[in-house]
Amino acid sequence: MKAIVQDKYGAPDDLELRDVDTPAVGDDDVLVRVRAASVHPDVWHIVSGRPFVIRLLGAGFFRPKKSIPGTDMSGIVESIGTNVTTFRSGDAVFGETIRTDQWTNGGAYAEYVSVPHDLLALKPDNITFEQAASVSTSGFIALMNLRDVPRLHTGKKVLVNGAGGGVGALALQIIKSHGAHVTAVDSTSKLDMLRALGADEVIDYTMEDFTRGGARYDLIFDVPGNHQFSECRRALEPDGRYVLIGHERFGASGKRVFGIVPYFFKLMFLSRFVQQLRGPGIPMPTRKDAMAVLRDLLVAGKITPIIDSTYPLSEVSEAFRHMIEDELQGKVIITT
Repeated sequence: MKAIVQDKYGAPDDLELRDVDTPAVGDDDVLVRVRAASVHPDVWHIVSGRPFVIRLLGAGFFRPKKSIPGTDMSGIVESIGTNVTTFRSGDAVFGETIRTDQWTNGGAYAEYVSVPHDLLALKPDNITFEQAASVSTSGFIALMNLRDVPRLHTGKKVLVNGAGGGVGALALQIIKSHGAHVTAVDSTSKLDMLRALGADEVIDYTMEDFTRGGARYDLIFDVPGNHQFSECRRALEPDGRYVLIGHERFGASGKRVFGIVPYFFKLMFLSRFVQQLRGPGIPMPTRKDAMAVLRDLLVAGKITPIIDSTYPLSEVSEAFRHMIEDELQGKVIITT
């Protein structure tokens, strides 16, 4: 089969399209003929090997332990392992390809990938393969940090900072589906898209600083982390909650060794004393449970994945450069 191969950490131009063996299928796995795969920041971390701490978290110290990048995909079931009863050949599916957090390559940038069956869900008929491939990682991150979303009912006010990105756009829609009043923050070119996704109000961050606007929110869902918590706290209700997703801005922060990990530890320490930093006290969803929730939301039309552009497998390097260098209107997708 054709696959993108990564022999070393480096730039997108170091990725190569090669002929490799089709992966074997374990007893609990499903072999999927990939139709589409997502390009997202977590994949960039493994391609670049930055920050260096990720190499100690599973990626591989000197070079990637697994050579084929990509973690989110959709496609058609080619064959199943002997213990698999939930899928059959010909099913259209989508999901992530690895059980762990996104600190290792997952093999999705290939014509075929072998995936644990419990990480997959049937693709809804009302979305394309490209849309399905864009959902899993961003959706899991959103759900993991919105475990108390039912309390964000009508009358509650939520601000999503970075609402035009992959995680932010899904978080906006998930929160809105529960009836909360959502203010979406992003750049000028994305405001119309955010309104179309259901935002009640939009803020152009190039023109206005939401931390100084006077409004207070029950939740601030902060994707880019471009404000200190002390600044965001000005815009929080006393019993509100602050959630940081965090974004390395593709190395622009200059923190090559630990990235923003120390800042997360700082917030974890402060959470002992600051109620607004404490989690909801609800267990995190498993990936299987998250996939079921995401599928239900997709089937009901409560979330709509937005696709910026698609690239063939042979143009993965160009797809990465587009994600890193340009302002996107949705997700970048690789098709096979």
